[in-house]
Amino acid sequence: MTPRMNYYEAAPETMKAMRAAEEATKELSISLMLRELIKMRVSQINGCAYCLDMHAPAAREAGVSQQKLDVLAAWRESPAFDERECAALDWAEALTRIEQQGASEEVFQRLRNVFTERECVDLTFAVTLINAWNRFAIGFRSTHKIRERDHAVA
Repeated sequence: MTPRMNYYEAAPETMKAMRAAEEATKELSISLMLRELIKMRVSQINGCAYCLDMHAPAAREAGVSQQKLDVLAAWRESPAFDERECAALDWAEALTRIEQQGASEEVFQRLRNVFTERECVDLTFAVTLINAWNRFAIGFRSTHKIRERDHAVA
């Protein structure tokens, strides 16, 4: 797949705003581990290989276990996730697939049962931002580099 353009060069001020929004996520009330888990799940749903490649190592570095990453696409069937993670993943999926079901009262109440109001807003911001990043990467066909050690011939 060939990238369509370098959007950082085409619109540096726009991308400066995106980077500033990303920088602001460092001040959110939800943990880095949970933010990275959400970035991975949303990127899976959106099919963004570029962001998955970027956030898998970041998630591991933030403390997300390899087992959680391995079963993330089937988190509802896995005992690996705690109540807060499940509520956050459910909310992230609802917002990412908002055209299918909206943000239901049931999913929101699950979120409110385990997160403060501020955390709900911060989590929503994190979900919104990774969806925006996915749209840049997918829309302009950003490609990740092949890691040599992962690409060895068996």
